[in-house]
Amino acid sequence: MTKKTGKNDMKFETTAIHAGGAPDAETGARFPALHQAVSFVFKNTKHAANVFALKEPGYIYSRATNPTVNNLETRIAALEGGTGATCTASGL
Repeated sequence: MTKKTGKNDMKFETTAIHAGGAPDAETGARFPALHQAVSFVFKNTKHAANVFALKEPGYIYSRATNPTVNNLETRIAALEGGTGATCTASGL
């Protein structure tokens, strides 16, 4: 029998596929996009300053964080039954 994970008793395999995922509100795509951008645009200099100071959520540089990594962290946390996860670039 496959081990159950998480709050809703999904099997590990089901959790691996569905955890952390929701259809994209704008496009309706079932699975999240793979974001390969390495830099991100800010609304203005104040917004940029706030994001860099961690006063507002946002993305600064892909080696630090990006939407694809956030999705991976959410899925790993769900698979492990944790409240969060951290993924980092290896530099290799």
